[in-house]
Amino acid sequence: MKRVFLTVLDGAGVGYLPDADQYGDVGACTIGHVVEKCRPSLPNMARMGLGHIEGSAYPADPGAVCAYGRSLEASAGKDTTTGHWELAGLKLERPFPTFPEGFPADFIARFEEAIGHRVIGNKPASGTAILDELGAEHMANKTPIVYTSADSVFQIACHEDIFSVPELYKMCEIAREMLQGDLCVGRVIARPFVGEPGAFRRTKARKDFAVPPFGETLLDVVSGAGMESIGVGKIEDIFDHRGLTQSNHAAGNPACIDAWMDFMHQDFTGLCFTNLVDTDMQYGHRNDPEGFAAALEYFDQKLPEIMQLMQEDDLLIVTADHGCDPCFPGTDHTREHIPLMVWHKRMQGCTDLGLRLTYADVAATVAQWLGLPHRFGAQSFADRLI
Repeated sequence: MKRVFLTVLDGAGVGYLPDADQYGDVGACTIGHVVEKCRPSLPNMARMGLGHIEGSAYPADPGAVCAYGRSLEASAGKDTTTGHWELAGLKLERPFPTFPEGFPADFIARFEEAIGHRVIGNKPASGTAILDELGAEHMANKTPIVYTSADSVFQIACHEDIFSVPELYKMCEIAREMLQGDLCVGRVIARPFVGEPGAFRRTKARKDFAVPPFGETLLDVVSGAGMESIGVGKIEDIFDHRGLTQSNHAAGNPACIDAWMDFMHQDFTGLCFTNLVDTDMQYGHRNDPEGFAAALEYFDQKLPEIMQLMQEDDLLIVTADHGCDPCFPGTDHTREHIPLMVWHKRMQGCTDLGLRLTYADVAATVAQWLGLPHRFGAQSFADRLI
């Protein structure tokens, strides 16, 4: 019985990529800046090699037992879908479209006709700021708030007293069906909220409606081989449920870590893929390095318990999907290297995996660990995990 626990610390990049100038992200370094500003205590992540990774700014642990490195993103873009798909072996030839000026007027008109309501917003915005700006108008006129960001997303925010969550989800399903071709965004996102003007707050009923993967992914390969392919957190949204045999759509890092550990208690062969979203959604986008640091510390404190649950043939990979530097100007994702921290119980020392040329090396490694032949056009580092 072999199991792989692949965990994404969402947005936890370790330094801008060589092409970051094309994205306006030169100088971004998410973990490094958080460590320099907040000095979080991360001894267990250091034991997994964090301090050996360029860009982490964390002191190296000379007693680390791990394999460590960092990776370039071969795909264009810096969004959640692109990063996770590449980790799962699917590289994109062109980025998902973004809409810095808002969505075309003719599309918005067709969408309004389809849902039977006029919409407001239609511009890039912070998810909390746009509620402060337009929430009262939305409640007064029953007008859904449409907005986007630097990422390839079409987001709809509605107060739960004005539109029920199922009604909001239906609008998102309509948008997902309509956003095709040159308008094919990576995700349509439902953003329900509650509260009164001046005190609005988003709820945990957020739901992502992702475009289905454009090709075969690690999840398809693992489940197709008759193994378990388990998603925790928003993995099911990112892959449009495809290739999963089980899923727990837990919300927030504590709940996701608990769900992950519940699966660790089960006997299975295959993959458990977890997304820990708080570093990105709660803290990176909101320019909150202290919150980001606290989320890293919480994960670090849980690592010993996680490691205790590991079996002899299990593999743990901790990585990220892009950057989301809370100390960098703006509130959007940042195009960065991602860290690689890898561990299993039989490891004897510390191995430098170097700079990987694609996130898809993770998929190749997982496939090899599970005895599958697929390499996704990438290079496995499984043979170096001694």
